[in-house]
Amino acid sequence: MRVSRALLALILVVVALMLQVSVLARLQLPGAVPDLLLLTVLGLALVYGHVGGCLTGFAAGLLADLAPPADHAVGRYALVLCVIGYAAGLTKPETGQHRSATVPMLVVAAGAVTSTLLYAGVGALVGDTAARGVGLTDLLVTATIYDLLLAPFAVPLVMSLARRLESDPLAGDGGSGASGGGDTAVRWLGGGGGGPRGRTPRRTRYGKAARLGARRPTLLGRSARNRAGRIKGVKRL
Repeated sequence: MRVSRALLALILVVVALMLQVSVLARLQLPGAVPDLLLLTVLGLALVYGHVGGCLTGFAAGLLADLAPPADHAVGRYALVLCVIGYAAGLTKPETGQHRSATVPMLVVAAGAVTSTLLYAGVGALVGDTAARGVGLTDLLVTATIYDLLLAPFAVPLVMSLARRLESDPLAGDGGSGASGGGDTAVRWLGGGGGGPRGRTPRRTRYGKAARLGARRPTLLGRSARNRAGRIKGVKRL
């Protein structure tokens, strides 16, 4: 990741974590807490791809593991967001931008369900029993609903900020320059255009040939007349 990407990702992750801890966690909503940090990682992964999404997810999850009031093992959420960011980055199209909002919303829904399941699975593996008293089904349903409601406001904002720092050297002027160079090469190979070997020298050559061709009948006519005069003169003599 470039320095500008890393700085932007760090700023967005820190802001999202602060809002989630200080605002969303205190709303006392039934079931899960809206995961603004997950939506930020998904938005960055949709723009940066699987590598950027993986690195951003790991850093964001590690900050969430260390930020108070964390009540789980360190590295648990880092592993979850690392996997989620990598998987979300794989959905990035070759053009670099999704044509509609359907795919990002599906990615958000899948990310909410998968993150909850992975978080519970990793907790069971490491023996973390902090969330055993909460029903897994309620967490899945509420987490998906809250994230889908928050996604239209958070994900487009994160993606637009990330795209402003994107600069594709193969697009824009570079692409037009390449096509212009290709057209120039075709013109040079085909003899078109206004280059030094274009149509103008051919016209010049053709014009010289035409003028020479036009002069030849005149010279031939003069010589024929001279011969005729000489013949007539000889007959007269």
